[in-house]
Amino acid sequence: MFFTAARLQFFRPLTSKYREQVIECLRLLHERLYSASADYGESLKRDQVVDIFSEALERAPLLDGDDQDSGRFKSNREQAAWILNNLIEHGWLERQVDQATFESTYPFSRMGRLFTQSLVEAGGRSVRTRHRNTRNTLNALAAFLEHGEVYDLLDAHEASERIIADFTDIIAELEERKRELVREVEAQQLVEQASEQFFEFMERRFQPDLAIRLSADSVEKHRERILKTIERIRRKPRDWKAHAERELRRLSPDLVVDEQSSVLWQLLDGIEQRLRNAADIMLPALRKTLQSFTQRADIIIRQLSYLHSQKHNDIVALCRELATLPDAEREARLEAAGEQMASVQIGLVDPGQIRLRERRQRPPVNSLMAEEQAVDAATLRELAIQQLLDKAFSINAGDLRDYLRNALGEARQIDNRDLPINNASDLLALSHLIELAGAEHAARGLRVRVEPTGHTLAADTYFRRRDGFIIELEHDDHA
Repeated sequence: MFFTAARLQFFRPLTSKYREQVIECLRLLHERLYSASADYGESLKRDQVVDIFSEALERAPLLDGDDQDSGRFKSNREQAAWILNNLIEHGWLERQVDQATFESTYPFSRMGRLFTQSLVEAGGRSVRTRHRNTRNTLNALAAFLEHGEVYDLLDAHEASERIIADFTDIIAELEERKRELVREVEAQQLVEQASEQFFEFMERRFQPDLAIRLSADSVEKHRERILKTIERIRRKPRDWKAHAERELRRLSPDLVVDEQSSVLWQLLDGIEQRLRNAADIMLPALRKTLQSFTQRADIIIRQLSYLHSQKHNDIVALCRELATLPDAEREARLEAAGEQMASVQIGLVDPGQIRLRERRQRPPVNSLMAEEQAVDAATLRELAIQQLLDKAFSINAGDLRDYLRNALGEARQIDNRDLPINNASDLLALSHLIELAGAEHAARGLRVRVEPTGHTLAADTYFRRRDGFIIELEHDDHA
């Protein structure tokens, strides 16, 4: 459970009117401890944490709320000490005592650091190359294929999970940007401000991240290479995959769902499924959201431009002026304006509605007639030999089942070393007999269990080396 012991009221510091100040204190402390400028060899004492919180209180505003305790704190330092005690009490920070010097330090708790990291990322102060996760998945899978380190496979699985999360974050950000643009227009901001904010987003956010995601680092671009890498991992030798399976079960016991299920196959299937969802679902959704955002921005900017261009044409003031004139003078002015406008007819075409459509070129039709030429005997002979070879090395499911039934006779199980080879068809059936354990044959009424004996059979007339198996017939329905 999450809300236990010290975390029983974990989110209480973020529910008062001081919540914005508390968040700023957490962000500044996180920057002091975990950013690039942090001194990782130093542990912060109480006075240092209070100084950091005092600096944060100068930046963050106090939200509107109950004013009964407006004079509660005499200074920022007193409020910083109160925030520190509050965060320690509710599990955001920990108080650790050095047994040698009896000095106290105040690091983040594990959950406090995780939630504060989310607050820092939401503030947009951290640099994230979110479009790199597809490439990171491919690189980690390639490293696992080459070196066999299961940590690389776990990294690939984690990176593939972030692909979907990053798509969701970007789609939500575009929707929020669109709503902000609408609110700015409703607040009757100037057209220059709305246009500048839109183009600033396109230059600083779209170009560095979205454009790369949709082109250079698109999941469609790397999808085929990732699937080929997964297929090469699946075709690795049995000993290699068994070693990887044992390491995965040892390092990540939480991934073991069933003793009969493979953790290696589970991770590979998960990566493949996430990649398919990202390419088939999330990428089209991102393109649709981006198109909707740009269309909404285009419509709003057009409307603002029209209103801005019409600000000098004060029709309302002109109507009020005409209303104050006598009836005769007003009618005369309207008649004169009507006569001048009657002869003017202007028809303008909206350039935005003009679309240039490329003409589809029809493929040329080859109408030349070629004379029929007789096929020589060598070509016919080669085709006949190829057909005979194809038929000679082909075997169907029915032949496999008949061979096994004839070999078993009245018995229920047989060792593959005892299987007879009387002709070429028997040899082909013996080499494919392990396929009888598949679901296709089970659907036909033949349920076969194949268990390896662990021994390798010596070379014989037909095989250099082959594995030993016990083939047992569980249920045989001849219908």
